Order: sequence, then C-alpha cells, then structure tokens
Amino acid sequence: MSSSSSSSSSSSLPTQTLKIGIVGFGTFGQFLAKTMIKQGHTTRATSRTDYSQLCHQLDVPFFRDVIPFLEADNDVILICTSILSLSEVLNSMPLRRLKRHTLFVDVLSVKEHPRNVLLQVLPENMDVLCTHPMFGPESGKNRWKDLPLVYEKVRVRDETRCSSFLHIFESEGCRMVEMSCEEHDKVAARSQFLSHSIGRILAEMGIESTSMNTKSFETLVKLKESTTNDSFDLFSGLFIHNRFAQQELMNLEQSFEKVKQRLLKKMSEQQSLSSV
Repeated sequence: MSSSSSSSSSSSLPTQTLKIGIVGFGTFGQFLAKTMIKQGHTTRATSRTDYSQLCHQLDVPFFRDVIPFLEADNDVILICTSILSLSEVLNSMPLRRLKRHTLFVDVLSVKEHPRNVLLQVLPENMDVLCTHPMFGPESGKNRWKDLPLVYEKVRVRDETRCSSFLHIFESEGCRMVEMSCEEHDKVAARSQFLSHSIGRILAEMGIESTSMNTKSFETLVKLKESTTNDSFDLFSGLFIHNRFAQQELMNLEQSFEKVKQRLLKKMSEQQSLSSV
C-alpha cells in the first residue's frame, strides 16, 4: 500500500464514544489517555507497574489483574507497552478471556513487529489497527494540530469502531497518514532510527553547548538532548525490531568512512604540495 495523507480519513463514517482499555500505562499511555478522557471516551488501564494512585487521580479504573481487565466491556484495547516487552506482555495475557470482538490498536514506533505479533496471538475474529503517533508528551503537550498519525488497517471488520478511534486523532487536528507497516518501517529506518543513532553518537562524544555556537551546532546539541531523553530500550527496539535499521546503520558507517577517507586524501595532497 502506498502512503496517503488525509485530513478527513474517517469523517464520512459515524463516530461513537468508546470504552478503551490501555495496556501499559507509562508516560505515553497516560499522555494519550488524557486526551481520550477529554473527548468523553471511557478509559481503564492495566500495567505491570502499579499506577493505581495515579489512575485514581485521573478517575481511570486500574486493574492489577489482567483477567478482569480482559473481561471488561472494552471496545478497544490500546497497546502502549515498550517495543522490547510487546511479545512477552501479549503472550502472558489469557486472551481467551475476552468477552467480545475487540479492536486491538498498538502505538509502537515500529510497525511490522507489532502487526506480526498481534496477528499471531489474537483470535482471528479480533480487529487489528497498527498506528504510530509521530509525537509524544513533549512535542504534543500543547496541541496535536498538524502532527502526523501513521496507521494501517491491518484487519478491520467494524469500520465504525475503527473510524471512531481514528477520529480521536483527527478531531485534534492530526495529519492522518495511511501507510503500510512495511513502508512505515522503511521510512522510519531512514529518519527516526537514523536521527536517534546520530544523537546517540553525539552523546558518546560528549558534545555540549558552547559560547560560540553556530545554528548548525545548536541543532546538533538539540538532537543529542532530544534523543537521549528517550530510553536506550526505545533506541534498541528501533534497531532490533525494524528489519531495515541494520542496513541504515551500515550505510551510516560506510558514509562516515567515505567522508573520513576524502579528508585524509585531501590532507595527504596538501602535505605533498607543502613538501615540494
């Protein structure tokens, strides 16, 4: 499927208020839940970490036990785990306890991996929507207008329910980009993974702001800071579970070596001229 961008991807279908169960109530799950609550959707959460006190403050029911969570009347189960823990979390859930046909949605930064895991572990009658909000609690703290939401309807029978979920982002002004999971990962390897790699390299070099920053150097410092604000587990997940990332890492290494060799060649030429 080729990518397409639309500001009205689901507006032609009626929308409904949803009951959304969130698996993994860390920073990103909390961030999404606040907007969903604001829009009038019902949310509930389960997580390996005990967020019961925080959930009480948000008026979100928290389930320490995943079985009653699965048996609750969820229209949507939203997967907000880390990339690295996805398989373990889903395989540990007794999915046979689901009481109704449900839409499973993931928000991970890679897409082929969660698609494959969800299709493997879920009963065939469950719908699957893979999404990647290309923003987070920092970049989306004020508004989501014009921020991209990439998605693929992997297996969707209930179009109204799926449309209602996508409308959460559409109604906030997100730029809706329909793209296959494969194409997403190809593009993400050359953009998100590459920027994270360069940011991590800069961090290893220990670069810091100086009293004589150029604009270009300020951009590098900001890149280092923004990428290192994310966990190394996220960076690892972008590499391990995106089959296109290894090639991009090799491309980065080869390109660095080419630039290095050009510099050394130029230096050698200058030294030869100086010795004449």
